Amino acid sequence: MKRKIWTVTPFFIVYTVAVFAMAVFSFRWNLYVFGIEMIIAVMSIVIVAYGISRFNHHIYSTVKATAEKLGSDSLEYLNQFSIPIVVIGSFDDVVWCNESFKKVMCNNRNCEGDLINHYIPNTSVDNILNSDGSDVMYGERRYTVVGCRISEKSRVLYFVDDTYYKETTDEYMNSRPVVATIEFDNVDEFEKDDDQQQSYIIVNVEKVIQKWAAKFNGLYKKLYNSRYMVIFEERVIDSLTEDNFSVLEEVKNVAIEDNLCKPTISVGIGRCATGFKQCEYWSRNALDMALGRGGDQAAIKTKDQYRFYGGISQGFEKIDKVRTRVIASSLVQHIKASDHILIMGHHNSDLDCIGTGVGLWSSITKDMKKPAHIVVKKDRTVAGSLISLMEETGNGNMFMEPVEALMTITEKTLLIVVDTHSPDFLEDARVYEKAARVVVIDHHRMMVNHISNALVFFHEPYASSAAEMATELIQYMGDKGLTKYEAAALLAGITLDTKNFVLKTGVRTFEAAAYLRQKGADTVSVKRLFANSLDNYKAKFKLVSGAEIFGKYALACSDDDCDGDMRVTAAQAADDLLSINNVVASFVMYKQGSNVNISARSLGDVNVQVIMEKLGGGGHHSMAGAQLKNVTMEQARASLLSIIENDEPQESGPDESEMGEPQFNGEYTHEEDIEDTSQPANADTEAKENAADNT
Repeated sequence: MKRKIWTVTPFFIVYTVAVFAMAVFSFRWNLYVFGIEMIIAVMSIVIVAYGISRFNHHIYSTVKATAEKLGSDSLEYLNQFSIPIVVIGSFDDVVWCNESFKKVMCNNRNCEGDLINHYIPNTSVDNILNSDGSDVMYGERRYTVVGCRISEKSRVLYFVDDTYYKETTDEYMNSRPVVATIEFDNVDEFEKDDDQQQSYIIVNVEKVIQKWAAKFNGLYKKLYNSRYMVIFEERVIDSLTEDNFSVLEEVKNVAIEDNLCKPTISVGIGRCATGFKQCEYWSRNALDMALGRGGDQAAIKTKDQYRFYGGISQGFEKIDKVRTRVIASSLVQHIKASDHILIMGHHNSDLDCIGTGVGLWSSITKDMKKPAHIVVKKDRTVAGSLISLMEETGNGNMFMEPVEALMTITEKTLLIVVDTHSPDFLEDARVYEKAARVVVIDHHRMMVNHISNALVFFHEPYASSAAEMATELIQYMGDKGLTKYEAAALLAGITLDTKNFVLKTGVRTFEAAAYLRQKGADTVSVKRLFANSLDNYKAKFKLVSGAEIFGKYALACSDDDCDGDMRVTAAQAADDLLSINNVVASFVMYKQGSNVNISARSLGDVNVQVIMEKLGGGGHHSMAGAQLKNVTMEQARASLLSIIENDEPQESGPDESEMGEPQFNGEYTHEEDIEDTSQPANADTEAKENAADNT
């Protein structure tokens, strides 16, 4: 109100004086003009007087209404209060304030008529009235502002100066411990070098970590040969994240020219804990998560969430099989202590999933003489060719529907989960929930929501496939009963996930394949398991021919509604798109009802898992996917393009997946790899990512 009056009044005063001067001049020359000018001058005075009167009336009525509610004595008491108090009118203007408010907030000037927004930046009167108190910073002081409504015309605000307590709280929060546990991922690889080279690498990696710790004023401590600890303060977290954990790249620069292997580290950080002990425990959990996702990355854990940074490099293969032997021994003990073993994978099971189950079933039933079944929904699997092969060879009784499995579970039943480690993607979650004893065998990069109650958690993200892991286990568990058909099932799983031994293929992968070949696995029979129909081939050609290139990415979209064949075809098309020059990653999108599924592939230069995680999905470094719920193809396409156009070498967790319009819920889905035999030179695969629904 005051602003409106006193921004206009000076103009009228100057204007009135000018008109009077002109009237005096006109009096000598023209009485008619003199009369008009006098009338205008008088009207200007009347307008100013009316505005001032209206403003004074507004102040008086508001103060009167406040006094009637509080009492005149109360206003007098409020005026003597040491905390700033102000009465707000209906226009959010100051109509009364005590002496403390004038002194502290207004520099002893008359502030009646000022808009209150000037004194409560970044909030509003309504927010204050609807809360228990709002934090307000005015000048260099910090206040907690509380208020109440006195009448329709007036509201009272109290400014409590608690700068000291808020600064003390901030200092406490900023000085809380942040524990970082650091693992030298591939130190074993350098132990094969001579002592001089090994010492050079280890010493220089430690120097990089020490320098990084000193940069952020951290306390460095070496725990043992390949593990380190750094303690920071909470105040440096923002700087650490803004720096994108440059220590990851700096460590990789510590390399010897003739050594192709680059050193990498993983960092696990625990923060916002109640004490050092919990903080250190969270940091170890975060480190395990980073290692489970392939290493060469940083993970930050708080009470409710994880955040990930880095994760650009592919996982490295460990040649040593000591851990596998230990796991096999433990697994044998649990199997012997069980009366029945169930083997279950992810929904929309693939050749890797079913092939792993077949191999384990053979060892358990034939060598350890324990009853076992593979839990699978035959009408939803995309490994029907393998199931048919097993039925033709007289082993069809190894498969069991989830409904039947639920009826057989006892306290001594052992559930072996293969090719997934998330309860969200199981063939039937009810089987997992009912089983008291669980074992997990999986090679996918670690997800935040994973099975945490497993007796044995055999997780190796660098392995090519679950079938490779199972093949190694079987060699220690017992393989006398392994037939050529069961060996072929395992080899099919390896062939699938490696795209015909092209990707994620290490020394142990070929060793497993060679072992299965010795056991009678026929490569021609394996090839037949990947047979494709003419309709599928035509659909794949349609997708590939309609693809678009965006820089180094290829994108194809299909408006055809999803069926089992479309899931397979989309994955095959994504693989074919990688054969285009200068394309490092491909994405194929297809409809499934009101949802849109995405199959993503790369040759290793781009981590498609990171891209899919930003859409709520997941998968492998070179093979991933996502399902976007309740979106159109145009919305899904725009969301994906917005990510790949701003591609950064950083990965994020479920807590950093928020995107602008369009809004959607991302769901990682797990589908299988299927080969297109029409092009033997390029193994076509369907990734583990696009299941139609969760059980």
